[in-house]
Amino acid sequence: MDSLPTVSRRALGRATLARQLLLRPSPLGPEEAVHHLVGLQAQNTKPPYYALAARLDGFRPERLSALMESRAVARIVSLRSTVHTHTAGDAVALRRLVQAGAVERELKAFRKGLAGVDLDRLTVLSTAYVEERPRTPKELRDRLLREWPDADPLALTVAARCLLLMVQVTPRGLWRRSGQVALTTTGEWFGGPDGEAAAIDETVLRYLGAFGPASVKDMQTWCGLTRLRPAFERLRPRLLVLRDERGTELFDLPDAPRPDAATPAPPRLLPEFDNLLLSHADRTRIVPAELKGRTWTGNQAHRVFLLDGTLAGLWYLEEAKGRTTLTVEPFGRITRADRAALADEAERILRLTVPDGDAYDLVLPS
Repeated sequence: MDSLPTVSRRALGRATLARQLLLRPSPLGPEEAVHHLVGLQAQNTKPPYYALAARLDGFRPERLSALMESRAVARIVSLRSTVHTHTAGDAVALRRLVQAGAVERELKAFRKGLAGVDLDRLTVLSTAYVEERPRTPKELRDRLLREWPDADPLALTVAARCLLLMVQVTPRGLWRRSGQVALTTTGEWFGGPDGEAAAIDETVLRYLGAFGPASVKDMQTWCGLTRLRPAFERLRPRLLVLRDERGTELFDLPDAPRPDAATPAPPRLLPEFDNLLLSHADRTRIVPAELKGRTWTGNQAHRVFLLDGTLAGLWYLEEAKGRTTLTVEPFGRITRADRAALADEAERILRLTVPDGDAYDLVLPS
């Protein structure tokens, strides 16, 4: 074994929390934060708002919603072939980056259902159809079925999603005004021709800035691409190289924050599908091994909270007319001090997100 410095699991967690703006409220604005975090997981419409509420000082959901309306940020299938909220520039660049890898693999999985389908023709037809006006997935599927009635309907819509750069247009994703999914091309939505794919080396550096220290496999898990080792090797002279307690080689930006392992980590309430929990192959820096699998039921992720920088339980929202109830459910017993700090954080989130004039309740373990 070489003499690379070893970093503890706890120190790794503190470093990642710092990059993820979760050790202390960040002064960044929502658009700057979305760029820094290289996007926000957005399979559901509300998680991006709660993700920023956990991270930004004085964040108001209406600010992110306004950015979506102005088309400064948008919802698009990108990393891991899942919906993310990205800045306008990243929406195109990152989608183009994964287009020839993860997205193409998804398309190949449906090739049997596309027998006899001319994919070039499908691309041209779909582009014209969604640029005429935004279309729902059902509308797009029905249009393609008129052209290829014997094809698998799901395969046709997957093919359109894989081959075209399409965004989910507003009002989908707006704060408390969301609508059904409707799609148009990035060129139509943002105006002008699409830009180039993000450079892989620059994306490695951005990933480390938001999620490091990290291994090659960690980044591959985050973006859904494979064979990224050559990019890390090109960058090795510019990077700090470490090892975790298992001996896995980790890379980092030399000047990125790496707080002491004893740095306090306040409680944080995170939404379902939060980037923090999905962007490493080895997630034990945040999720203790004994809690693996506790954040999911089937294919549905749960809202979670952190205590002392690691996963500690779930939280639930019940939203009724005029009243919101937030319930906290720890995985184990918590101290009185942790309970008080968790109550303060939960109340802060409620004040930010409950409509003006509505009442709210907080239910905590005794």
